[in-house]
Amino acid sequence: MLERFLARLGQKSANDGQGRPDITGPVYKEMALQLTSTAENSTPDWTTAYGYIEDINDGRGYTGGLVGWCSGTGDMLTLVESYAQAAPGNALHKYVPVLQPIMEAKYKRRPALSHELLDPHFVSDWARAANDPAFQRVQQQERDRVYWGPALAAAVRDGVGPLGLAIYYDVSVNHGPGDDDESFGGILASARRANRPPAEGGDETKYLSGVVDARVKILKSWGDYQHDGRQNIHFGLLKSGNLELVPPFSWSIYGDRFELGSYPQPR
Repeated sequence: MLERFLARLGQKSANDGQGRPDITGPVYKEMALQLTSTAENSTPDWTTAYGYIEDINDGRGYTGGLVGWCSGTGDMLTLVESYAQAAPGNALHKYVPVLQPIMEAKYKRRPALSHELLDPHFVSDWARAANDPAFQRVQQQERDRVYWGPALAAAVRDGVGPLGLAIYYDVSVNHGPGDDDESFGGILASARRANRPPAEGGDETKYLSGVVDARVKILKSWGDYQHDGRQNIHFGLLKSGNLELVPPFSWSIYGDRFELGSYPQPR
């Protein structure tokens, strides 16, 4: 009990008037990053993913980095452009004019065009760039700007706790920004139509279950649903009632089991 109390003090996170943890604290960000990292890269150590790059045959071309930027959806182009501005002449700078015509092509053409225009050295150049602290910083900045920031803002608005924040971030990463039915904003809007969020007096567990249900519906429509997939993390923690992500707790994803024994140190 004393160890857990001291761990909570170490978070340096203020509580709100109702005694709930402040989800804007860095510890809860680290927890969310670790949970999503197990779905994205099969490890809670998200810092190992800077150099990840491959074509996973999902129709989006190459997928790489911390949150899976894709050559066929535009976010990889934005990332590489940002890196070129931060560190001109870097290993990926030459791919800016190559990624541009990929995005100008019709969507179905982009995966094949990614290989035609980026091969044969793109994968090795990405891996080389991943050792550059400037590229690592840009990946973190773009992750926070496009995915983390909107997820945190929405979580604060809706009055959800640490688990809700982790769910929001995972949906943000997996479905991308936007307000259409398949994107982050649209999925939250669908969930709010079915159940009131806590900020509006709704039951948090019921509401968050609705968020996960709404994203599962989209995953099934994409053909990306797996029975032991990302929803397992969130449904399992919701079932346990651990809305505040108090360690220790464990979760399962794609047949692998992970455990968080104590509050992590933010990175």
